Amino acid sequence: MTRHEERRFGVAMVVSGPSGTGKTTACRQLLQRESGLRFSVSCTTRPSREGEVDGRDYWFLDEARFRAKLQGSSFLEHAEVHGCRYGTLRREVEEPVAAGRDVLLDIDVEGARQVRRNTENTSLAGLVVYVFFAPPSLREVERRLRGRGTEGETVLARRLGNARAELAVWRNYDYLVVNQDLTRAVDDLQAILRASRCLVATCREEPWQGD
Repeated sequence: MTRHEERRFGVAMVVSGPSGTGKTTACRQLLQRESGLRFSVSCTTRPSREGEVDGRDYWFLDEARFRAKLQGSSFLEHAEVHGCRYGTLRREVEEPVAAGRDVLLDIDVEGARQVRRNTENTSLAGLVVYVFFAPPSLREVERRLRGRGTEGETVLARRLGNARAELAVWRNYDYLVVNQDLTRAVDDLQAILRASRCLVATCREEPWQGD
């Protein structure tokens, strides 16, 4: 641990928004720019896909292990999507933040709502920053979702309906990033991260003392 890490807590930056906004691509690029930023690896009960590595892409759990962690309040947030469970482990966020390292969470709007609720009056209070990642228009969301070529019209219509509902909660976040241009959007995320490192809440002690 560096002297800088000893003097501060880390921050957890939650990035969420509708599907089709490009937030996952932006988060990957931010991680490439910020070598000290740690990605919060989620758990899932879905089978691993070719090339995926346990502990890097996901923590792959069977249903029984996931349910045991759920009953043990091990998750900051969790959800069931298409019959598979997903969740963010508390340890994936609490431990690095306590050690002075910054963590990035790429989760959906409901997940962000759960994180906010589950970190109130905890050691993470004041150390979580919420960023809403938005598209320039719903038409652009539809274009991107159609461009994937992975959903039929029924699923696409449902995703667009979800996007409209999720866009309505943007004022519940600390920051808003509109992905009009990907490079500029990643610039904005990086600026938010660097500003968050200056939060008074991250200081363990007066930083000008002890040399």
